[in-house]
Amino acid sequence: MKDRRSLMDGLSNGGEVDRSVEEQFVFAGKKADPASHPLSSAAAPEAGDVKRQVGNAIGRVPLTTRVRSDFAAALKRASLQRQLDGVAPNTLQDILEEALEPWLRSNGYLG
Repeated sequence: MKDRRSLMDGLSNGGEVDRSVEEQFVFAGKKADPASHPLSSAAAPEAGDVKRQVGNAIGRVPLTTRVRSDFAAALKRASLQRQLDGVAPNTLQDILEEALEPWLRSNGYLG
């Protein structure tokens, strides 16, 4: 049985990763578009970058938080009931955004 080694060990050539071997493995021989490469600096946003409102387009970023279990249950119930009734907003995201916006505005965090 052959000795197993990590992918990075297999790609490295004397301590440095051989990009051509990496791209051949990742893209399975297909032509790689450098602009869409996940490791390219042009495609990846910098840490801390927040998408700003441009015209009517609003960017969204993931946000993870913990809330009280009774709040979570009530929010989920409200969302499901509003979806069944066809009332907007009815998604968790839209309900939370609608609830947060007045607080952010009244405390001077939104213009």
